[in-house]
Amino acid sequence: MSNGYWRCVEPIWDSVSIYNGGEVFLRAFGEVSEKQRILFAAHWAQSEIMNGGLGQFFTNDTGVLAPEAVEAFKALGMPKCASLLSEAMTFFGESYPRERLVRQDAFERFREEFGDDAIPIREYEDAMAAEIEEENGGFWVAADKYANQD
Repeated sequence: MSNGYWRCVEPIWDSVSIYNGGEVFLRAFGEVSEKQRILFAAHWAQSEIMNGGLGQFFTNDTGVLAPEAVEAFKALGMPKCASLLSEAMTFFGESYPRERLVRQDAFERFREEFGDDAIPIREYEDAMAAEIEEENGGFWVAADKYANQD
C-alpha cells in the first residue's frame, strides 16, 4: 500500500466505523478532516470494487459510504469514477439506502426476477474497474497526489 495517502487514512481507520449503520458512520465521519474523509471513502470504495466488484461494495458494510465515495472520486480528479458509481447507485431507487439489509434485499429481488446467475448493475462493473485503474493516473496516483496537497 502506498504511504502517501495511507498516512492520512491510518489515524482514523479504527475510529470511523462502516460496520454499525449510517448514523454511526456519518457521526464519526463528520469528526475527521475533509482530506481524511475524501481518502477514507475513496479507499474503501476502490478496495471493495477492485476486490469483488460493485456488488461486493454495495452488499457489504462498505456500501454505507457510497454517496461519500462519489464525492471523494470527484475530489481526487476522477469524475468518470464518480459518475459511474452515482449511476450504479440508481439501481436502488431515488433515495440511496444506507442500510445494508435494504441493499442486499434489492439484489435478492433482482436475482429472484432474473435468475441466480444474473448480475445486477453488470453494465458498470468493467467500466468502473478500468477507470479506477486509469483515470487521473489511477487511484493510487490520484490519492497520493490529493494527500500531498496543502
